[in-house]
Amino acid sequence: MAPQIDGFFSQVDSLSSHFIDRLSKAVAIPSVSSEAARRPDVVRMAHFLADELKTLGASVELRPLGKQPDNPELDLPPVVLARYGNDKNKRTILVYGHYDVQPAEKSDGWATEPFTLSVGEDGRMFGRGSTDDKGPVLGWLNAIEAHQKANVDFPVNLLMCFEGMEEYGSEGLEELIQKEGKGYFADADAVCISDNYWLGTEKPCLTYGLRGCNYYGVEISGPGADLHSGVFGGTAQEPMTDLVRILASLVDTHGKILIPGIMDQVAPVTKEEETLYDGISFTMETLHDSLGSKTTIFEDTKSTLMARWRFPSLSIHGIEGAFSAPGAKTVIPAKVIGKFSIRIVPNMEIEKVNEIVAKHVNDTFATFGSKNTLKVYPIHTGNWWAASPNHWNFRAASKAVERVWGVQPDFTREGGSIPITLTFEQSTGKNVLLLPMGSSTDGAHSINEKLDKKNYIEGIKLLGAYLHYVAEEPQQ
Repeated sequence: MAPQIDGFFSQVDSLSSHFIDRLSKAVAIPSVSSEAARRPDVVRMAHFLADELKTLGASVELRPLGKQPDNPELDLPPVVLARYGNDKNKRTILVYGHYDVQPAEKSDGWATEPFTLSVGEDGRMFGRGSTDDKGPVLGWLNAIEAHQKANVDFPVNLLMCFEGMEEYGSEGLEELIQKEGKGYFADADAVCISDNYWLGTEKPCLTYGLRGCNYYGVEISGPGADLHSGVFGGTAQEPMTDLVRILASLVDTHGKILIPGIMDQVAPVTKEEETLYDGISFTMETLHDSLGSKTTIFEDTKSTLMARWRFPSLSIHGIEGAFSAPGAKTVIPAKVIGKFSIRIVPNMEIEKVNEIVAKHVNDTFATFGSKNTLKVYPIHTGNWWAASPNHWNFRAASKAVERVWGVQPDFTREGGSIPITLTFEQSTGKNVLLLPMGSSTDGAHSINEKLDKKNYIEGIKLLGAYLHYVAEEPQQ
């Protein structure tokens, strides 16, 4: 494999300016999915990808998804489905990414124009979508082109699924994946998603798990209208008082979930799993820098990472209906809604968690002897995902990281959720790998989003090398 892969690497270096120009053209298209006025630009980005793929010899389909549920006058942007290669003797890898981006305006605090790729002398390339997720998406196209120019046989068949609504909830995509799991994606042997980031800035990682997210509302109402505390204070039972007491019963200062039965569902940590946390490139100083303080619950990295990835957490997010503006207002709100979420992990079951939460909130409220009315309900739910890091898909990616970056990757989970990961796994029945290109400092969703030139160019090599190792990695 060495001469082949070396030739591919050399070609990536030779084409680096061309690949940066391709990213520049993509960033220049303001494909903001959350803004109706920008929908034509999102569609334009889909056609840009389709045209680039066709030029490379891929078969491409722009799959319509119908109308947007919360705006029936608006068409959802199409999903770009593409196939490169159809050799029955080769493995087939399904890759996913998204071509839409978060909103961005110069007035938000950007140091550069957000929809102009600005490449600094230090190699940092600023622009909305550069790392999330246009750089990684184009990485797959660039890998194809570099193989062609190097006259190196492409090692696998590549299926591509690029959507345009990820930043707005992936409307319509879950249904498409479920439908095509045994259709368009039927011959996929494994799935690779590049829409996440390194844990730090120095060492690549492979991600094998994500927490799910159950989000809840607790509504307490009493009076028929907001009241003046000078007139009614001390004479009416106040919804806010009850709500604050309920919220205080959910979690303590040290992050311990106080709802009985929650931790009973969590899968025990195995000795093999514990070893994956040893030597991970992460320091408490990095976390303190991210926090802007030293208010961490734990003092060591292993406990911190396990609390972030491996165990459930409960966060209180806000209170709807309460006075929150500056200054003083002596109002007693008639109805308040507290909002909190639980990040769920293996082997927690969504419905069982919902039942336990509802029981705890109702039981706690019953002890108050309050005449107010309580409702507790899930606002949305999302399941956890965990893959086997010992699968040949991960072994191939690990070898690719070592070949490109010269180090063994960290095997990581993430505390957040990428729901589509689980959808791909369930619909195809195949192993799913998260293979990041960007680093932790890229600022996705933030002002001054960037992708380092080194991460982009070496990331293209990584994606190509991964496919080469996929082609030769044994099943067991």
